[in-house]
Amino acid sequence: RGGMYGQDNDESGGSGGGGAGSGSATDIAGSAGTANQGYAGGTGKGPQDNSAGGGGAGAVGGSATASTVGNGGNGVANSISGSSVNYAGGGGGGGLSGYGTGGTGGGGNAGSSNGTSGTANTGGGGGGGAAGVTGGAGGKGVVILRWLTAEGSITVGAGLTADATGTDGSYSYKRFTDGSGNVSFA
Repeated sequence: RGGMYGQDNDESGGSGGGGAGSGSATDIAGSAGTANQGYAGGTGKGPQDNSAGGGGAGAVGGSATASTVGNGGNGVANSISGSSVNYAGGGGGGGLSGYGTGGTGGGGNAGSSNGTSGTANTGGGGGGGAAGVTGGAGGKGVVILRWLTAEGSITVGAGLTADATGTDGSYSYKRFTDGSGNVSFA
């Protein structure tokens, strides 16, 4: 997620790294992202208390300057469901100079109170908050299975929440948004 202003609080994310807050007299580097999943968070600017944006799946989080906060790094687009959807954007950073916007792909915006949570089913990072308040939660992710329609149909086991099966040309796909369980093809 994006950094909270007035706090030295970079945290690792599920894919992209957290943007750094800067409650000290020096600049604070953001956390590293997870290899092949997301980029690092940006650098927070001290002593101005401007925080950086969290890293997204497609770009590093924006670093703060003396007069600006950092925006979240953009996510990546994927067309597995037949149309292009952005996933895993980084959260925006908060600070004395304003509130950063989340990256494309569901990243949450920073706010004057609690940061905005990342968009559900995109894996976007939460936005940073103002001093002493909580940043937004990250948005939960999604699993999408795609297969040649001619090869069979899917059966979804108990415990899984899934959308209706969709089609894209000669392929079918199913989007899972919650739960745990098994699937089978026949």
